[in-house]
Amino acid sequence: MKFLSKLGSVQKLIIPIVGIGALIVFATMFMYEVTQATVEISHDGEMQTVKTHSSNVAELLDEVGIEVGEHDKLSNRMNDPIQNDMEINIQTATHVIITIDDKEHEFYTTADTLEELFQNEGISFTDRDIVSHDLSQPIEEDLVFVATTAEKMTIIDGGEEVTVWSTGESVEELLENNDITLNKHDRIVHGNEEDGEAPISIVRVDKKVKEVEKSIPYKEEEQSDDSLEKGQTKVISEGKEGKLIETHEITLENGKESDRSVIEETVVEDSENRVVAVGTKEPEVVTLAEESKPKEESTSKSKEESSSKPKEEPKEETQSSEPSGGKTYTMTATAYTANCSGCSGITATGIDLNANPNMKVIAVDPSVIPLGTKVWVEGYGEAIAGDTGGSIKGNRIDIHVSSSSEAHNFGFQTVTVKILD
Repeated sequence: MKFLSKLGSVQKLIIPIVGIGALIVFATMFMYEVTQATVEISHDGEMQTVKTHSSNVAELLDEVGIEVGEHDKLSNRMNDPIQNDMEINIQTATHVIITIDDKEHEFYTTADTLEELFQNEGISFTDRDIVSHDLSQPIEEDLVFVATTAEKMTIIDGGEEVTVWSTGESVEELLENNDITLNKHDRIVHGNEEDGEAPISIVRVDKKVKEVEKSIPYKEEEQSDDSLEKGQTKVISEGKEGKLIETHEITLENGKESDRSVIEETVVEDSENRVVAVGTKEPEVVTLAEESKPKEESTSKSKEESSSKPKEEPKEETQSSEPSGGKTYTMTATAYTANCSGCSGITATGIDLNANPNMKVIAVDPSVIPLGTKVWVEGYGEAIAGDTGGSIKGNRIDIHVSSSSEAHNFGFQTVTVKILD
């Protein structure tokens, strides 16, 4: 009984002691909780609330396992003391490589977009520049951004200077980006910038069609006419020029003509030939009775002749020795002069004897000695068969002398005529 009584006493003593210990533990835990600071941490937009007994920011970040890099952005200093309801904001820096006009730049940034990054760095672009990314897109780790900025340059367009912006693209892209259109025939010429030439010149080529009226020359046509004596001509029909239309293709370069070609011809009116009648009639034969009369003047001559005068030899300077070879004729010769009243002085072959008074010419019957034949005449020398006469028929010739008195004194003579060619 005593034992049970003692045990009951002990039990009564233990219960208060346990209660006191529990109370102490509870009180300690309560005090621990009460003395903790509540801190909100935002890490790259993710929020967490932390209760901590850390004395400063560095201890707290280490406690929660957040490492802040060299380029990261921290809203507080590491040695700032922890306070209740404190807010800590951490932004991790992103690695970005920016290449502008082949120059590379490396950035660690906490900017959310490229546009924000470039604003912070004082970098700007225009609509003419070429960029690899939309500036409004979010920045990602190790992003590579490439940009080519437009450069102002001058080209020659149709002879005029034009300012354009180039980003090193092809010529076709350059013109397209600057709203310059080439026509079908336009040409591009590359210049030497070292010599001060524009790098690009555009030759504006235009082709036009033009009609040009031109005349067609007429031709001369000869017709034999037996009603006209040999050597005589007569115009039957005057010629008339025709007309044609030429279609020209004209090439203009920068407004100036550089080439022209005929691409079509259309005859509008035909030409008409000039028709000339050429005499074929043989001259009439002179009768013996006519030969006994004083000699008629040859074509383009008037002369005085007399058979009563004694025969007078030609002057010594007009004579020459008889050449060898050639066909020989014995002919009756008379003399004539070109400076007579009513004479033209132009022979049947067109020789102007007035202009050449000393030229040796004989009138012949072309059926015996053809006109243009070179001959030798006894007592006269070498001469040309260049004229005809109404009474000069058969083996008869008329020699040209320079004066009427000389022709009169010559009279009628029998001479030897030799063909030289």
